[in-house]
Amino acid sequence: MRVVIARCSVDYAGRLSAHLPLATRLLMLKGDGSILVHSDTGSYKPLNWMNPPCTISKREPDEEQKALGVTEVWRVSQAKTADILYVLIHEILHDHEHHLGEDPGLIKDGVEAHLQELLAEHLEVWDENASLIRREYFTAIGPVDILAKDGSGATVAIELKRRGDIDGVEQLTRYLELLNRDPQLRPVRGVFAAQEIKPQARTLAEDRGIECLVLNYEELRGLDTSHNRLF
Repeated sequence: MRVVIARCSVDYAGRLSAHLPLATRLLMLKGDGSILVHSDTGSYKPLNWMNPPCTISKREPDEEQKALGVTEVWRVSQAKTADILYVLIHEILHDHEHHLGEDPGLIKDGVEAHLQELLAEHLEVWDENASLIRREYFTAIGPVDILAKDGSGATVAIELKRRGDIDGVEQLTRYLELLNRDPQLRPVRGVFAAQEIKPQARTLAEDRGIECLVLNYEELRGLDTSHNRLF
């Protein structure tokens, strides 16, 4: 992990175009090849980013860029698409690199983790023709609990909570935004699953086209065939 604090501007060119004007920002260059651009506000959501696999190269600024105070240019290109992120560095205030080692992954509380395991094994309670792609599907901002195919073959991201509130819907919305940038997956729709979904969360989810699924933990446990039984 390389952490850089720099005065920089950022330009994103691809399916969408975006520009971040000159300001002091946190640049995170992760071991998987991704880069995330953060400000001092906005919680954990980056202002812009590039998902792996991508290639980062450094080049000298041209004369026009030098005249504006640019000292180096980072070109970040996506391997699967034509998307390019340009980071124009004016001044590096801090630059530190540290190897974090192998990450054990997110450890959830017992019930939520078991819910994920059970639903992944018994997707038929949601869609009798659904099939699992994988659990804990990685994105740049965290793993989606379950990525699956529904009966029609469309990709679906399922986010699981014990109690579903607005924060969970917002989390799934961010995952969907990232997943729908992948041409091999899109279009990806969302399912918000919980033992209990608050009315405000349901309203927000349905407004965003996200399906709500209420899970009965005890019934799912009754479907669990992972243990040997006499009858």
